Amino acid sequence: MARADERPTPRVQVYFENPKTEVALRREARANRMTLSRAAESAIARGLQRRPAADPDDRLLSLERGLRDHMRSTARDMTIIQELLVEFARAFFTRLPDNAADQDPLVRAAVEARIEKLLDAAAARMIAGRPFVGDEAQPAAETRSFVAAAE
Repeated sequence: MARADERPTPRVQVYFENPKTEVALRREARANRMTLSRAAESAIARGLQRRPAADPDDRLLSLERGLRDHMRSTARDMTIIQELLVEFARAFFTRLPDNAADQDPLVRAAVEARIEKLLDAAAARMIAGRPFVGDEAQPAAETRSFVAAAE
């Protein structure tokens, strides 16, 4: 059996139909300070890998992972906040402490209608892109007219 250094090196001749491929390969060879053949060999090896190893210092990849984790936890938190808000509204509109009138089906239906109206108004405000009460740069027209009447 022949030793590794006695065996002839396999050779491949490549014809580029796309000149951009040749330019990219030459650029990679120049950037990595290697011959064109070595750059082609490393490019072929990368292409043949089933799962190319990511650069551990790849900042974009780590940023994407962090963003994905943040989005997942934010979605969970927003679901919890929404459920808490609806439960709070339900308790608020049924007037705590409970009394016998709160068990009336008509009162319960009115409470559910108020909750739906509250949710619809909030959704309409978000879709319209209007600022919420704490975000307004200027006071609302009703507030300005009330202040002017008080003066």
